[in-house]
Amino acid sequence: MFERLGNLVAYVLLGLKPGSAAGDAVQFFVMDVAKIFVLLVAVIYVMGLLRAMLSPERVRAFVRGRPDWQARGMAVTLGAVTPFCSCSSVPLFIGFVEAGIPLGVTFSFLIASPMINEVAAVILVGILGWKLAALYVAAGLLVAWLGGIAMQVFRPERWVEDYVWKIRMGEAAMAEPDTSLMGRHRYAVGEVKEIVGRIWRWVLIGIGVGALFHGFVPAAWVTEHLGGDDWTTVPAAVLLGIPLYSNATGIIPVAEAMLTKGVAVGTTLALMMSVAALSLPEMLILRKVIRWPALALFAGVLAIAFTLVGWGFNLIV
Repeated sequence: MFERLGNLVAYVLLGLKPGSAAGDAVQFFVMDVAKIFVLLVAVIYVMGLLRAMLSPERVRAFVRGRPDWQARGMAVTLGAVTPFCSCSSVPLFIGFVEAGIPLGVTFSFLIASPMINEVAAVILVGILGWKLAALYVAAGLLVAWLGGIAMQVFRPERWVEDYVWKIRMGEAAMAEPDTSLMGRHRYAVGEVKEIVGRIWRWVLIGIGVGALFHGFVPAAWVTEHLGGDDWTTVPAAVLLGIPLYSNATGIIPVAEAMLTKGVAVGTTLALMMSVAALSLPEMLILRKVIRWPALALFAGVLAIAFTLVGWGFNLIV
């Protein structure tokens, strides 16, 4: 259905030639805009119905007081299924610190939360297939788990800004949620408006970049610079993702275009992870709560992890 819509707009309404760079770019853009936004609205609404009683405060309370391994597993899982992005990192970080949750566990949550979410997973399945979606989610969970452990080894508490330790958020009384069907519906609609309203620009930018890449970048150039077995392509993809700002959903169309041009799966996954969890804007947000040594360590751990993930998948896929 979405492919036919793209064909209709590009080749019938606009009169572009099939196989031309402009025609292929427009067809890709229209097809992916329709597909991704339909999936976005549907998945966010359904998950909103199920998540009507979940909040950052409840996430914090749920993880507090658990053994380290158990808390880390819960933090990684909650990070993967909650809609909090890098813009939520400051209040969540403060809340976790105040609750006495180990910083290594907190960093596991901060890695998983922007990089993995159910919306991106469903869209990945719809666009790239369930195998690549499963690879991305599994790799993201592993990076979040091990990345938090690596951060904890270096005792990052000494690099937390002083004001964070002085804040006492307390146990704010939470209003009783409306668990009726209408209440959940209102919450789900609010989730759709809030999340789509926050990310639609980045999704369109991602689709636009993917469309340009799909239509105008020759496959031979892509194969020469990003394809093949050259080990440098993976760290290059990780570095390329740092100045970009998107989320796991917005980068999917770019990944789709890269894969259609012959870029290896591991290289594509490394770029996706870098854009979602290692972007410069997120680093600047985190700088509000941790000092430069911790920030550099956090970026270094993620860059190494994403590179190893990329190399590993390029070997086995």
